[in-house]
Amino acid sequence: MAEMIRKSSVDEIVSHWILAGSCILLMITGYAFLFHIESIGSVLGGFNTMKTVHNWLGVVFVLSLLYSMRHYLRDALEYDADDMQWFKVAGGYLSHKVKVPPMGKYNPGQKLYYLVILVFGIAIAISGFGIWFMKDNMTVMLISHLVHNIAFCVFVIAVPVHIYLGTVANPGTFKIMVSGTMPLSEAKKKHPKWIKSVGKV
Repeated sequence: MAEMIRKSSVDEIVSHWILAGSCILLMITGYAFLFHIESIGSVLGGFNTMKTVHNWLGVVFVLSLLYSMRHYLRDALEYDADDMQWFKVAGGYLSHKVKVPPMGKYNPGQKLYYLVILVFGIAIAISGFGIWFMKDNMTVMLISHLVHNIAFCVFVIAVPVHIYLGTVANPGTFKIMVSGTMPLSEAKKKHPKWIKSVGKV
């Protein structure tokens, strides 16, 4: 049996799925609000009930997003020459002939994705609370709806791409966010700098 190494802690896995689950449900209910899709609203007992569900899912989302910073923010803000080279060759996704530089625990695409989710997640949360609690302030409502819809569009693009890259495009990645482990031999190939840093060379 292949030797395994833990890449994600149980705490990280649980918080990731709470964040992911609340995000996807918010996207579905938000889509129903935006296009007034009765069939989605009826599943949750009507639009008034769906609004309550959407609002409280927003609370879960923002708390899990802020909590995720303890797992990812530090890594997401650190870039080196290898990361810059990774961007130049697009991580090898566009061509298998290019040489992909050695990576740490996360590649720069994952780091950038997290920062996008964090920034636009905070934006969608603040604007959502504005819509929820500032109904009598027309200026706040207009700005909040604009920011909320822009951030929503970013999520609609970014999240499906993330799901694709974490499943079909990179077999085995999804398993890491379920078990938290990956084969040591595979980790040495994909994350040699991280393996070196944890003394598993």
